[in-house]
Formats: sequence, C-alpha cells, structure tokens
Amino acid sequence: MIEILIFHLHIVGALYAFTKNWQRNSFKEGILALLVIGLIFTVGWALTGPIARLVMPDSANSVYFSQDTLSLILLFIPEFILFYHIILKDKPTQVEGD
Repeated sequence: MIEILIFHLHIVGALYAFTKNWQRNSFKEGILALLVIGLIFTVGWALTGPIARLVMPDSANSVYFSQDTLSLILLFIPEFILFYHIILKDKPTQVEGD
C-alpha cells in the first residue's frame, strides 16, 4: 500500500524533471533527466534492499509494511534531498552584460 504511494511520487517527480528540463533546455535534456532518475532509483533500491533486510526480520512483515516498504522509505529520504538540489532548486542565471 505504501509502496504504491512511493512509486507514484517517483513517477510524478520524474515527469516534473522531464517537463522542466524539456521546457528550459531541450527534449534530449528531458530524456536525460528521466534516465538519471531511473538510474538513481534502481541503484538506490538495490543498495537499500539489503539494509532493510538486515534491520527488519521476516516475521515483522505485514500487509501494509514489509521489507520492501522499508527499503523504499530508506531510499526516499536521500533521494529527495538529492533531487531537491539537482532539479527543484533553481540555479541563479548570469546576465551576459554583468
């Protein structure tokens, strides 16, 4: 249940990054943003999965919260900080004449 919410947040974030980079730069930059987000998500989930399995025993799994949910939550925290600094935060633009 929580996993679906986290997956949907990733989809919304990926669409936002694609649209922002496509509008500001080019279509290629939008595709590159999607690929970077996919790469970070895939590698991050592969790294947080074993950590979640070490922390949470198999007997503690329930319908709403499992080891995969814990690994996605562990991934979401550093991923949000990274995406904030890379995608959400507007970088100041330099004026050519100054």
